[in-house]
Parts: sequence; C-alpha cells; structure tokens
Amino acid sequence: MQIGVSSYSFSRLVRSGAISQLDVPSKARELGFDVLEFSTFQLPPGETPLTFAPKIREAADQAGLAIAGYTIGADFLRGSGGDWKAEAKRLEDEVRVAQILGCPVMRHDATSGFPPDRKGARSFTDALPILIQGCRAVTEFAADRGIRTTVENHGFFCQDSERVERLICGVNHPNFGALIDIGNFLCADESPDTAVGRLAPYAYHVHAKDFHVKDGTTPDPGEGWFQSRAGRYLRGAIIGHGDVPVGVCLRILKKAGYNGVVSIEFEGMEDPNLGLRVGLANLRRFVSTL
Repeated sequence: MQIGVSSYSFSRLVRSGAISQLDVPSKARELGFDVLEFSTFQLPPGETPLTFAPKIREAADQAGLAIAGYTIGADFLRGSGGDWKAEAKRLEDEVRVAQILGCPVMRHDATSGFPPDRKGARSFTDALPILIQGCRAVTEFAADRGIRTTVENHGFFCQDSERVERLICGVNHPNFGALIDIGNFLCADESPDTAVGRLAPYAYHVHAKDFHVKDGTTPDPGEGWFQSRAGRYLRGAIIGHGDVPVGVCLRILKKAGYNGVVSIEFEGMEDPNLGLRVGLANLRRFVSTL
C-alpha cells in the first residue's frame, strides 16, 4: 500500500497563511508521504478549477509527488437547483480537472439528504434512484477519460456502509466504487471494522482517519468536538491515538485484495505538522505488519 495525504489535512495551515496551496505538494514530500490527494481547491481571485489545476500539477511535479486522487463535493438532491442532470453535467468539468492533475481516481459526494422543505417521503430508499442515475452519468463520462469515480461514506445521510453498498450495486458500473473512510463510519454510529468488511470489495481509494469518542450521555466536552447521528461526541485524532481500529481495518482491506493508496485525512486539534508526522509514522508501522 502507498501512503498518501489529503490536501485537506493542510487546510488550517493554508487558511492561516503559513503555506499556500501550491506549497502543499512540497510540504507533503518533506513529511515523507508517497503520494498526494487533492481536495476541493481554495481558489485565488480570478482562478477557476480548470485554470488552477495546471499550477497544482506543476507544483506536484516539481515536488516529485504524484496526485493519486481528487476529492470534490456534489449533491444530486440539492445541488444545481435540485436537478440531478445539471449536477452531473457540472461534475464533467471536475473530471477534466482530475485529468489535468493526472489522477486515476475522483471522489464526489452523493448527497447530504433531501432539502428541509421536502414534502413526503425522505428516506435513503426514496433518494436512491436519483443518486444512482447521477453517479452513473458521471462515471460513464469519466470512464471515457480513464478516471474511476467513487463515493465516500460521508455526510450523515449517505454514510452507512449498507447505504454505500446499495448505491454502488445500483450504479453497477465497473468504473464506480468506494472511497472508504475508515473513521467516518463512526459519524453514523457504525463499527468501523464491520463497515470496512462490508465495503472492502468495492474499494478504489482509502482514507485513514482516527477519532476520539465519548458516549453521548457524558457532558458536552466543548470546543473541537461534534456529535454523531446518535449523539456520541467525536473529535479528530492523530492516527493511532484515537478509538478507530486502524490496524484491524487495514488488515481487512489487505485480506480483500486492496493494495492501493491509503491517504491520511487529519482533522485533529493538534498542529497539522505534528499530527501528520506522528500519524504517518504510526500508519507506516501498521502497514508494515500486514
């Protein structure tokens, strides 16, 4: 397995002005990562994703670091005025960005759920036919350009492993699979190892993420914590410091035949330089024992 890092892990440093987005590849190389995954751009004035992507690619080439994935948002229920066809069409330019970056894999969201003013049924089952059509349209477009597309267990509504599996099987296209975030299952109160075991056969890319977890019956721990769907308290952690069984999840993936990229997506309160340095060392140790 190659160990990568999501540019999202550096977002605090970028927002503070400590580094620029174009510094991210060299910073990732300095820390010792094998590859880079780029998340949604924080665009400078006057730039579009299509004009900014060549600059990111040049910075990565100069750092000697391949970009293994491109991660962007999407919503086939709420995006583009609630028109899934328009949302799928919008994502075609994001596929072109992934081409410029040289990515083999692109991740887009499916949805965050029905709009609040939705009348009538609002279950995942009701949403599924629309999500299937949107995801299939995007992956068919991307397949012609040599890019596999994925959906992540992300966003509370489409986060459970069973829901992600239903979506992937509904799309039923060899170009479409899963970006498995081993930590995000906790947001839907699902055991990460059980969930990874279900989705491992569909994995095209993996996020390594760790969380500290507190029971929802305890007092609110305050700043830095958020709540799962069932009210548990979660806080981003350095890989190996939290409650996610990272090593177990990696063994499950390995047993299922996955040998691709595992990208750290760091969301902890610690300084990103520290969090990524320690997390990378721990993740390399976990991978070395597989």
